[in-house]
Amino acid sequence: MANQRKVIVTCALTGAFQGKAQCPGLPEQPDEIAQSAYEAYNEGASIVHIHARDKDGINVTDPHIFSEIGSKIRAKCNLITQYSTAPATARRTMIDEEYTRSSLEMFDAEFLPEMASLDVALMHIVWGGNRIYYGWTREILQEAAKKMRDLKIRPEIEIFSMTNLEDVDDYLLEYLGTPLSYTLVMGMSITQGAMKYSPDNVYDTWKRLPKGADFSVMHVGAREMEGVTMGLILGGGVRVGLEDNIWYARGEKAKSNAQLVARAVRVIRELGYEVATPDEAREMLGIPPLSVSGR
Repeated sequence: MANQRKVIVTCALTGAFQGKAQCPGLPEQPDEIAQSAYEAYNEGASIVHIHARDKDGINVTDPHIFSEIGSKIRAKCNLITQYSTAPATARRTMIDEEYTRSSLEMFDAEFLPEMASLDVALMHIVWGGNRIYYGWTREILQEAAKKMRDLKIRPEIEIFSMTNLEDVDDYLLEYLGTPLSYTLVMGMSITQGAMKYSPDNVYDTWKRLPKGADFSVMHVGAREMEGVTMGLILGGGVRVGLEDNIWYARGEKAKSNAQLVARAVRVIRELGYEVATPDEAREMLGIPPLSVSGR
């Protein structure tokens, strides 16, 4: 019998927007983020996507908090750590190019991640009465890609529209290692220029990916499993978590990240696939083993 395909499951633990007021199970402080990561690991996650919060639960890019979270996760298990480079949004109504660049301070963390996000989009977000601009200019994206290359951090390239794929080809490829890892972002309705979820949008974006590229699909909101299952069928990985979706069913809030991972794993196995362990995911992504990377 042929070997079954291994699927990488990413869990987005916390995010930058919603908090405990919207979902009591969403972790905010380093200890609870690490514990939530460990519970997700026990259910089958191999990567955790990490945002940091301050003592008040406000999104920050403080490298010391990122280090605390990353080291606490590593003390519990061998998950692949993936830091978000998204700017801290909660204290700003407008984010200019220089403030966007300040988000790269997370690369000063003592505990560095194995992966980090690279959002290939000029984003205008409307959230909580604020209008927020992410100044992801090509110069800042190139700077971020160079930092990741120099620090041996694998980029997770977040694609919000099909034109972002052309941007990668036009001015980022020379700074990126191979193979490439993409996340196809669907349903980010608070962001101008982002794709809505539809099977056609997933399929059309997937068709335009470079041959052999690793990819996952994420969907923001209640249709999360529909969107990620479409990507799974096309050969991709799966991303779930309370950052993307706080609902388990209509009218029922998710209790934890682990609950969302467990459901995704059931779907993966029902479709006849297997779930990759963190070490298997490292091999699939070209990330050095922990004994080599030390992270």
